[in-house]
Amino acid sequence: MSTATIPSPTANLAWRDGKRYLWLLGALIPCLPLLGWGLVSATGWSVFWFSGPLFLFVVVPLADFIVPSDPNNPPEEMVPSLEADRYYRWLTYAYLPLQIGVFVWGAWMLSRGSLSVVDKIGIASSLGVVGGVAINTAHELGHKKEEHERWYARVALAQTWYGHFFIEHNRGHHVRVATPEDPASSRLGESLWAFLPRSVLGSLRSAWHLERERMARCEKRTFSPANDVLNAWSMSLVLWVGVTVAFGPGILPYLVLQAVLGFWLLEVVNYLEHYGMLRQRTASGRYERVEPRHSWNSNNIGTNVLLYHLQRHSDHHANPTRRYQALRDFETAPVLPTGYAGMIVLATVPPLWRRVMDRRVLAHYNGDVTLANIAPGKRAKLMRRHGAVEHAAA
Repeated sequence: MSTATIPSPTANLAWRDGKRYLWLLGALIPCLPLLGWGLVSATGWSVFWFSGPLFLFVVVPLADFIVPSDPNNPPEEMVPSLEADRYYRWLTYAYLPLQIGVFVWGAWMLSRGSLSVVDKIGIASSLGVVGGVAINTAHELGHKKEEHERWYARVALAQTWYGHFFIEHNRGHHVRVATPEDPASSRLGESLWAFLPRSVLGSLRSAWHLERERMARCEKRTFSPANDVLNAWSMSLVLWVGVTVAFGPGILPYLVLQAVLGFWLLEVVNYLEHYGMLRQRTASGRYERVEPRHSWNSNNIGTNVLLYHLQRHSDHHANPTRRYQALRDFETAPVLPTGYAGMIVLATVPPLWRRVMDRRVLAHYNGDVTLANIAPGKRAKLMRRHGAVEHAAA
């Protein structure tokens, strides 16, 4: 079984979380629209309404390029105390009031007649970045055993109407990850734009199916307040109706825009995390257990401190309830050429993405393309290109 790189016993005695105070930067994300407002007021340059996308797609990739990666892992004997340190969880809790407060402020700004349509699109795009990263905050909170944290996850998802993610990710994706049956695991040769509708619609169908089955097991009606899909969506309804009543129906197109951008960011990250990875079937016909080699990882500090170590995705799948500060790097995990922020930009251009990533998938499988999760429409072409013969077990 694969193991993480563990520091020596001597290093363990002196180990400190070198990113302890860098995690505070996560609270910067919901403040980006306000920062943009301040910069517009100070300079008169309306481009700063797009502060969210500028930060995420320009500043963070540059930081990932300039700042050295951090492969260090916490010693296992320190993990219990590290996870018990409430400082780390309060950082995730702090995101929520900032997120909701900025969302309401943004709705007010979108109602102002003094702003142009382009300005409002800029505000909506920055709100979308906040909402997209909030889905990642929900991802961190939604895996925890504490009931209040699982409810906080639903609050974080309200802005983007993506409350069903809480159900599908935990009970669907984590079961089917890196298999053809998982709508959120991208396939070798599949473009981002082909993946998006498959993942968005497939995940929605899966969440509803999983919750309907749970309701049946509990001998409750599907359309019940206990249905977690419905009660998550009810939070979105209350939030959106509230700001629409307060600031007028003219803001609705921009609310839709920010929500679409928010869940688009989540789905692009889904696309990055398991591209081409495939769990093989065992002699019993079941899929092998999830291992570090089934997730793409990155140790780039810039994106990691903003996304709560999401890029240490292998350990997350091995230990879903492990808190972000304790997630480990694994030597056996495939490594992305840069952090998620830069890879999101690359993924939007399929020919460049495939030129960079397809050879990495092939190298991960030692040149045997038949071991990869291949898009059905690309299978014959890729098999011919690489002179591959289908394994009998496959």
